[in-house]
Amino acid sequence: MTRRKFLGTTIAGGATVLAGGVFQKLASAVTTSTDQSTFQLGGDLSVNRLGFGAMRITGEGIWGWPPDRENAKKVLRRALDLGVNLIDTADAYGPETSELLIAEALHPYPKGVVIATKGGLTRPGPDSWIPNCRPEYLSQCVDKSLKRLKLERIDLYQLHTVDRKVPIEDSLGALKKAQDAGKIRHVGLSNVTTQEIERAKKVLPIVSIQNRYNIEDRDSEDVLSYCEKEKMGFLPWAPVGGSGRGSLTKSGNPLEAEAKRHNVSAVQLALAWLLQKSPVMLPIPGTANIAHLEDNMAAVKLQLTAQEWKEIEGKITT
Repeated sequence: MTRRKFLGTTIAGGATVLAGGVFQKLASAVTTSTDQSTFQLGGDLSVNRLGFGAMRITGEGIWGWPPDRENAKKVLRRALDLGVNLIDTADAYGPETSELLIAEALHPYPKGVVIATKGGLTRPGPDSWIPNCRPEYLSQCVDKSLKRLKLERIDLYQLHTVDRKVPIEDSLGALKKAQDAGKIRHVGLSNVTTQEIERAKKVLPIVSIQNRYNIEDRDSEDVLSYCEKEKMGFLPWAPVGGSGRGSLTKSGNPLEAEAKRHNVSAVQLALAWLLQKSPVMLPIPGTANIAHLEDNMAAVKLQLTAQEWKEIEGKITT
């Protein structure tokens, strides 16, 4: 079973961006930019809203080491250069290799950098994901992530999925013990419903949700609305859809015409749409390519009018 199949079951305002080399100007402007809008994660962690997802710095099938280990570390360092201070990873990415690469590339971590990781999915092989959210297993996961990331405390630890064989209350009970012991600062959930969030909050505070969401896939609209109401961060995975850089990079994608009209890439347009969609939205696009990373980060400079966003959104069939 693939991760996608398994999990599938369970700026408005500003001047209009016009043609004339805008992409190059955006990329240039963001090179040293740290003026992204920010979000207070858990009320005490200020993060720039466009982060980085570290799943794709691993090998094919999200398995093993990447073909070019040094390049992966360069991508991570470049992300920080471009203003990223929220990096999302998981013990299942590799498994383990994503966390190890983050520590190799960035430790000791600059002040203000938030490393968010996850536990609860095991990896029997490439592209294979099996849940294990037993309390004793999650307790081990926390300790092992701390060691790999070279951290004394994890700022955001997320339950990677809901294990249908284990009550969510039991799974989160283990994370609460880790939190009480000072090993975890804040706890988040991934791939959950609003009902599961309510159950989780009876065990411990929940500061963020990570569900699949993008301009073409808005099945978690109710969860996003819940996060807005509760002032919780919403980290959309697959923010540009599909695998790798996503379907929005392919010729004929739904945003292609609009992207060309504004002289930007479809991926930039998709990420900028997410940023303007909600103030609690924290996109975490991932890539193992520095050029793609710079393209992604340029999205923070893209501003269209509210009417333009409405027209773009209306042309996408969800």
